[in-house]
Amino acid sequence: MDKMIKKQLEQTAAKVRLGIIEGVYNAKSGHPGGSLSIADTLTYLYFARMNVDPKNPQMPERDRLVLSKGHTAPALYSVLANRGFFPVEELKTLRHIDSRLQGHPVRNKIPGVDMSTGSLGQGISAACGMALSGKLSNDYYRVYAILGDGEIEEGQVWEAAMFAAHYQLDNLCIVVDNNGLQIDGKISDVMSPYPIDEKFKAFGWNVVCIDGHDFDEIEKAFDNAERKLNCPTAIIQKSVKGKGVSFMEDQVSWHGTAPNEEQYNQAKAELEKQLAELS
Repeated sequence: MDKMIKKQLEQTAAKVRLGIIEGVYNAKSGHPGGSLSIADTLTYLYFARMNVDPKNPQMPERDRLVLSKGHTAPALYSVLANRGFFPVEELKTLRHIDSRLQGHPVRNKIPGVDMSTGSLGQGISAACGMALSGKLSNDYYRVYAILGDGEIEEGQVWEAAMFAAHYQLDNLCIVVDNNGLQIDGKISDVMSPYPIDEKFKAFGWNVVCIDGHDFDEIEKAFDNAERKLNCPTAIIQKSVKGKGVSFMEDQVSWHGTAPNEEQYNQAKAELEKQLAELS
């Protein structure tokens, strides 16, 4: 990846993380941990990969993204706001009454959201439907879906995986955010889905394993997905829950907890320092 582009993406990801913290702090609720762990991937998709237009969010030829782990909406909202779909200042209204930025994405209220999600396991099924529709209509858009590693304990995920391979949906690419933690603890203790990569391979998928915080690896993985024909691609990204905020990193307690004022100020200071160092 070009060094200048990489630096710009790192700067944008820091801004996205600031937006996540801003949102959950002002909401006094939300899911910062898993939102922070997918910030780099979403930043790359919306700022370097996907064909989208904030001025025309419903253009038919746009690429689609389904946030299957819908509780990490603060990350999607922050990316969309920073990309220009709506004002960044609106992130402070997260989960407020009458705000369009509720706890899970709502398709008919928020520009740039392609699927209302929340109940885990269902997003990937919707993404499969979108991808099959594109195939049947000979449209060339691509479909991306972001899943949690705890989410893939849902049986519906594997029904969708079988469906995608059967219909050779090579226009579909999913990202499994393997941060190792879910609401009840370590995924390996709750209901281990390992080995994640081998399971998807057994279902007939092209599989790429990456560091979810390395933009070079992220780009190579999505390049690989676009080149692969006749089967869907699963990118298994190893990530850190709470990435970018020292006291949140790899701590299950931050799955669904909002920072208090002291914690907010510390998180904001750390992220602003990171942004300054990248400038």
